[in-house]
Amino acid sequence: MRVLSSWSGGKDSCFALMKAAEQGLKPTVLLNMMNENGKVSRSHGIPFSVLEQQAKQIGVPLVAVPASWNDYEKNYIAILHDIKKQYEIEGVVFGDIDLEPHREWEEKVCNAAELKAFLPLWQQDRIDLVFQMIDAGIETMIVSCNLEMGEAYLGKIITKELALDLQQKGIDACGENGEYHTLVINCPLFKEKINLPKYHKQTYEKYCFIVWQENK
Repeated sequence: MRVLSSWSGGKDSCFALMKAAEQGLKPTVLLNMMNENGKVSRSHGIPFSVLEQQAKQIGVPLVAVPASWNDYEKNYIAILHDIKKQYEIEGVVFGDIDLEPHREWEEKVCNAAELKAFLPLWQQDRIDLVFQMIDAGIETMIVSCNLEMGEAYLGKIITKELALDLQQKGIDACGENGEYHTLVINCPLFKEKINLPKYHKQTYEKYCFIVWQENK
């Protein structure tokens, strides 16, 4: 079955796609929802050029769609229809773990496009998932985080020790509640490691971000 990956550029969507491939699903195209100007991804703030690199390393096309939060769902359903027609996909792979409202929304948009929603990571233990990702060869860095974590965590590579440190501090090891977001630099899906632009750190509206130099 040919599937679309709802691709954030981060660890969860990457590992979900790896698990889907293990189950016999065929990664065919990546979809990322960008901010209104189309320069960086809406949730993770990853530059289009880096997302493009990831798609190239996987060997599939990237579809990047600018959207505000107000028209996000409408645009998402519309692009699912377009991708289904162009790439003959039958399902969409999501990286969510256990937030029920997220799953309900994903099944809603997939139903609207007559596609099947796949959630390979659903209801797995958070810390165990991070360990599985690391053991599977996913190298990922923190690109945004909340003030509780702070700018010191930006740019850090996720290790088992770091995941345990977060858990001990009462922070979700996977960042499932938005505590932090990541960027996959390397993984078994990639032919080569991603080349990252230079960056600096910035705090904006109670959240800390990596700001990539090419987007200044």
